[in-house]
Amino acid sequence: MASIVGAIGLPHNPNFPELVARQGLTCDTAQSYQRAAAEFEMLRPDAVLIFTTDHLNTFFFENLPILAIGVDDEFAGPNDEVPTVSHRKVPSIASLARHLHASTVAAGFDLSSVQEFEVDHSVIVPLHFLSSTFSVSVIPIFISTHIAPRPTSRRCFVLGETVRAAVQSWPGPLRVAVIGSGSFSFDVHGHLSPPGRLVGVPDPAWVHRVGEHLQRNAISDLINEATPERFSRAGNVSGEILNWIAMLGTIEGQKLSWFKPELEFGNSYAVWR
Repeated sequence: MASIVGAIGLPHNPNFPELVARQGLTCDTAQSYQRAAAEFEMLRPDAVLIFTTDHLNTFFFENLPILAIGVDDEFAGPNDEVPTVSHRKVPSIASLARHLHASTVAAGFDLSSVQEFEVDHSVIVPLHFLSSTFSVSVIPIFISTHIAPRPTSRRCFVLGETVRAAVQSWPGPLRVAVIGSGSFSFDVHGHLSPPGRLVGVPDPAWVHRVGEHLQRNAISDLINEATPERFSRAGNVSGEILNWIAMLGTIEGQKLSWFKPELEFGNSYAVWR
């Protein structure tokens, strides 16, 4: 039987690879990713599921699923500009993705099946820092978190629970790690960015509040407070926390092993194992 061996929450800021290359491995961002990578290695996963958000690079307005899963034996990325990161192929497991797709649809989730696709920085940046070889197979599960109507926080959590049951029903032995990709408070080219700047963190108090909930394992409180009204104050990409909430649904109430906030950028790093 397959099992979920742990989960890692990470940001996917496309400028972070260049920032680390410029500032060196002693900067806070590099240190946080290094700790996450060490934890990832200890999990020894055979496969990775990543709950992620496309930034209108894989999808666009004429075809914008609220929930989707990538089904192929490999995919490529990034299909957008990520300084210092080259375009590359990532292995996947189409048979497992088809099983997850069928299982979640049977449970009432209308996931779209995406084939022959590429991904953007929301997948590639976390993988860039977790594994230099990209040798572990990865299956992306896309949640439309930027453009209303978004799925609710509760719906995303139950999706995670459903994915966990689907993994556990896979007949072969497989160690699966889960990634939640995204930020909590961030505004990109929006009206909440500081005057004269293209990006900003409009709601650092929300980043702190999310951290409190995670460290207390108060997931119900987090779900109740992660609302469209809060997202409207936290920035135009703050809905990415829904990827983390879906990830939390996969780990059966496990307590946090390690947590590191990065208030300057409106995000955090976390590990459950």
